[in-house]
Amino acid sequence: MDSNSPSVAVVILNWNGRHWLEQFLPNVLQNSPEAEVIVADNASTDDSVSFLQQQLPQVRLIQLSENYGFCEGYNQTLKQVQATYYVLLNSDVEVTPHWLSPMVQLLEGNSSIAACQPKIKSFHQRTHFEYAGAAGGFLDAYGYPFCRGRLFGTLEEDKGQYDDVLPVFWATGACLFVRSNAYWQAGGLEKKFFAHMEEIDLCWRLQNLGLQIYYQGRSTVYHVGGGTLPKANPRKTFLNFRNGAALLYKNLSDQELNRVLYKRLVIDGIAAAQFFFKGDIKQVQAVWQAHRAFFRMKKYLDQKRKEVPQKKHTTQLSGWYRKSVVWQYFVKGKKEFGQLDVPDGATFTP
Repeated sequence: MDSNSPSVAVVILNWNGRHWLEQFLPNVLQNSPEAEVIVADNASTDDSVSFLQQQLPQVRLIQLSENYGFCEGYNQTLKQVQATYYVLLNSDVEVTPHWLSPMVQLLEGNSSIAACQPKIKSFHQRTHFEYAGAAGGFLDAYGYPFCRGRLFGTLEEDKGQYDDVLPVFWATGACLFVRSNAYWQAGGLEKKFFAHMEEIDLCWRLQNLGLQIYYQGRSTVYHVGGGTLPKANPRKTFLNFRNGAALLYKNLSDQELNRVLYKRLVIDGIAAAQFFFKGDIKQVQAVWQAHRAFFRMKKYLDQKRKEVPQKKHTTQLSGWYRKSVVWQYFVKGKKEFGQLDVPDGATFTP
């Protein structure tokens, strides 16, 4: 690497994922010669550490003293990493040749871009987008996340429709490029989230600081997905519903907070009712427990709101959709991103 080039650290957080490391880490090393590749081990109880030490000694290994979860695990790790750009990469991701160059060029060309993501496609269905990030993340009027290329469980085929570069609301934590100084300016990942929605929270804080989040369609990676918790797992439901409410409480402007949050909690309740009528009592309990946990967190979240005192109105944010994607998808039957109704004057960009 040229001495004047920005330094890039690809950081993979591992917990009992030796099989993912064995399958994907050689591919990351082969296709990332310009970066330092680091594995941070979250106190695994399998043989991940011995595997790395014996089979891939060229990888820098950071051993954490306990399982901090995804969020604080990365915070603890990145304190020990010196680089211009961090790449937070899931262990179940296959990268492609020259995947880093378009991403770094995008960041180098615009200092207001704090974070970005490549195109995320499915490892098992390689013609289609993958759930976690697809072609860039958005939020609807009540804080529900969705992506170009993925609305809820419907995944689009990649036909080149998203081979562009544009601002989005959030970039996926499965493959998140972020300026190191911006990461720490925003306070890093929210440790109370433990996992899920943490990248959306970080990207929202970055936008509230006046920075931008982008999607770069000229770089592609393939993600297995669901490597830690499957989508139907009640623990995942709990984290998504609790963190979804906390996300709004932390980041909405004072003028919008109560109105948007109240409606979000009501919609969550409707989702719980649907789980009930399907006979899925564990999911109902997960939603109820998530709301109870959110209200218990409010004192902590009040302090977090003060860390970014100037909250932008949602009309000032890139990638905020001023309608309900839940209504569009489940009631109006719009299953693809390009089919969504867009209000006049919206900041949302289809």
